[in-house]
Amino acid sequence: MATPLLGKESDNLGSVIKPLAWGLGVLWAIEIIDTLLLGSRLQQHGIQPRRLSGLWGVLFSPFLHGGWSHLIANSAPFVVLGSLVRGRGRVPFAEATTVIILVGGLGTWLTGGANSNHIGASGVIFGWFGYLLLAGWYERSLVTIGTSVVVGVLYGGMIWGVLPTRPGVSWQGHLFGFLGGWLAAKLIAWSGKEDKKELAPRSE
Repeated sequence: MATPLLGKESDNLGSVIKPLAWGLGVLWAIEIIDTLLLGSRLQQHGIQPRRLSGLWGVLFSPFLHGGWSHLIANSAPFVVLGSLVRGRGRVPFAEATTVIILVGGLGTWLTGGANSNHIGASGVIFGWFGYLLLAGWYERSLVTIGTSVVVGVLYGGMIWGVLPTRPGVSWQGHLFGFLGGWLAAKLIAWSGKEDKKELAPRSE
């Protein structure tokens, strides 16, 4: 069940931001090792559409980036949007992120261009963006609606990233990541409503 922003599961700002800061540290550590020690060979392990070996990229690709500029561009939204999702509780964060990675990764694997290689955390970031944007619609609480409005104002321009407007950018990863976030918002809201029904008092 989804919990309010900074609710019982995450009762202070530090406990919300810390996991995302650690996650960002992991992304930077991987990029440093790949660039300085491995000659960027890890980049080859992204999502390679319609190749069985390329399915491993569904799990690996969010941790890999195509250079420093790519990683820097993803760093701030990774922490900000990820913290907003994490602020709703550990379980919703884990559920939403899992759905986003699977839907975003498999959608990219099915529809990406032939002989292409898709890497980067932007698919997950677009998924968090979609989740936060749609959670207010499905849950209909003041907190989630307020969060959706704030995210829409601050990051609304991201929506254009789901279109094939820039060569060399995985718009498929953005699109299916966003759709994964949309699905996660719907499923988590539905699960929360079912939990409330089970907990509701019943007259004998």
